[in-house]
Amino acid sequence: MNNVKCFLAACLVGAAGCHSFNSVVEDGFTRLFDGETLNGWRVRGGGATYAVEDGEIVGRFDPNTKGLNTFLCTEREYENFIIKLDFKIISGNSGLQFRSAGRPWKPNPSKEQIYGYQVEMCVDSDRTGRIYDENGRGYKCGMIFLDTTPADRLASAYATFCKQGWNTLELQCVGPSIKTWINGKKVADIMDDARGKGVFGLQIHCGNSGEAHWRNIRIKELPPSPPWKKFFVNDNGKWRTDGTHFVLPQNWKFVDLNGEQVLKGVQNKDQKKDGLVITDADYDNFVARVTWRINGGNSALYFRAAEEDIPWTLKGFQNEIAGNEKDGALWHTQGKTSKGRGWVAKNDELGRKARHATGWNTVSTVAVGDRIVNRLNGFEMFDIVDPLAEKAGKLGLQLHGSSSTEMWFKDFEVMPIPPDFLELMQR
Repeated sequence: MNNVKCFLAACLVGAAGCHSFNSVVEDGFTRLFDGETLNGWRVRGGGATYAVEDGEIVGRFDPNTKGLNTFLCTEREYENFIIKLDFKIISGNSGLQFRSAGRPWKPNPSKEQIYGYQVEMCVDSDRTGRIYDENGRGYKCGMIFLDTTPADRLASAYATFCKQGWNTLELQCVGPSIKTWINGKKVADIMDDARGKGVFGLQIHCGNSGEAHWRNIRIKELPPSPPWKKFFVNDNGKWRTDGTHFVLPQNWKFVDLNGEQVLKGVQNKDQKKDGLVITDADYDNFVARVTWRINGGNSALYFRAAEEDIPWTLKGFQNEIAGNEKDGALWHTQGKTSKGRGWVAKNDELGRKARHATGWNTVSTVAVGDRIVNRLNGFEMFDIVDPLAEKAGKLGLQLHGSSSTEMWFKDFEVMPIPPDFLELMQR
């Protein structure tokens, strides 16, 4: 980047300009770094060092640390927030960890490995601002990042980037919505339900080099997310459904599976009607998910569906559960007097990679207005805006009629998204 562009990028960091510490904080924001000490922070993971120099946090790699990244982490956890900071990457790879936690490192359990979401920061790459899953889904199923940010948006943000100079990062987390901006340009905009709370961490990557600087770290905390509504509950040692009703209740029962209670559904192919678990309430904007194991037949996680006098009872969207590459695809079912739309969105290639051929799988759906995002085992199958989408309806679990079906379900739950979250999500 030429000097003029670097100067313009520096102007975007605000009143700090070329100075390391900015005493001005926007309304509603508080400092996470006081400019003088590392109070409220601690080093976790590898052996990189962190120090305060001229009002900046400076992290430097440790050549003796092999295979384990280092993070300067907040002592507190945070849930929903807007965080802003200035960063400068001198060499190597860095990032801002968020909604993260630690666990023993497998090669050496005496050391700690940090895992969770990360905003990527690279010295010379348009990867900066993208969302990585540290020690999780990164570099799996042929995908590096959790976001599928369009190339033109990446290019627009990277055009403002000042190599080895100061840049600004803004990160917003509201429920499942995660958004990033680099120098005021939007980069990532994803819906992901894997982690709702955790620490921040400033990364120094293991390797042959690495130096990063951070300053003006400030945060605006937002209201917490609503609790997850669990439809399978333990009532004094006896499992039951809560807030749902059954179609063909004789086909459903809770069973013990290796010490774990699961809802088992069995359907005979002679039964034309679908067996269903249907929520009593309607849901408009929400995150819904269920973990399942298919042992034959066909199933689905219904959402924004309506009960009608038809053999399959529910008319609306299905997050497909098929036991093949269509797992996590979006199907729209017809009603008594209305036509269905069939396949609305699918990703067979990723479906083949992300699904577990045996054992348990998890599908989730985020629906916010006309935007619908399906994930399979955490991997984004699609992210679409569908103006024809129903705006509210039931959730449901299906045993497909006219097929020999056996399904096991656990962890069926929903998080409603309150109206005051929507404006932030739609920034």
